[in-house]
Amino acid sequence: MAPETRVPVRRPETLPATRESAGGRSVLEGAFALLEAVERAVQAGPTRLAADCGLPKTTAYRLLEQLADLGAVERCGGSYRVGPRMFRLGRAWQPHPRLRSAAREPMRRLAKLTGTTVGIAVLWKGETLMVEWCPDDTQRPEPLGTRMTWPWFTAAGKVLVATTAPASLLGPLPASWAADADAIRERGAAFDREEVVTGVCCAAVPLLGLRGTPVAALCVLTDPAHHLERLAETARQTGRVISAGLRGR
Repeated sequence: MAPETRVPVRRPETLPATRESAGGRSVLEGAFALLEAVERAVQAGPTRLAADCGLPKTTAYRLLEQLADLGAVERCGGSYRVGPRMFRLGRAWQPHPRLRSAAREPMRRLAKLTGTTVGIAVLWKGETLMVEWCPDDTQRPEPLGTRMTWPWFTAAGKVLVATTAPASLLGPLPASWAADADAIRERGAAFDREEVVTGVCCAAVPLLGLRGTPVAALCVLTDPAHHLERLAETARQTGRVISAGLRGR
């Protein structure tokens, strides 16, 4: 399979102008562009971050210092990294108010039973966003690193696209997608056989909220030696338990 390719950097949407501009953008837009650049770089100086965002260096430095004072980023010598306030706020977000409480124990049991890494993902702006891991971040498959967003055509992304049919942000779909989506809906699972990251395979199933609406995907990540169809059946059983929890049962 083809090696992983870098996902193009997204630029934030145009926001309403504020009283102060940041290199032709609103201050809020410039600040969020810098936060995304810090997240992508892990740690970087103002020159690199300014270039990544298309901001003047003086503007980027001023915004970074304001973000550091607020705890959104953290100073590290002459560089910046994500700050504790952003970490706390980010950890508080979930796509469904019951998701973490409903999924925590079933995910732990699934990871222990299969010996794999288990994750929960949602579709966000045309990409797959990982929102939860079990085991924790230090034990996920090495090729994944600490990256949180991936192209939509991960197993988790495919099962959500097939069951919710989002109309935008995905770009041109493969000619085979209609048939692929039918097959995903019929078996209730989607697979990724090293299509996104070499050496990493995945089976994913939808997690259903009220009225059977998919709110997220449960995915099992492993190496190519595992039998994905068998993992999918085990994941489906766990998915039903989590889905019942999402519906308050």
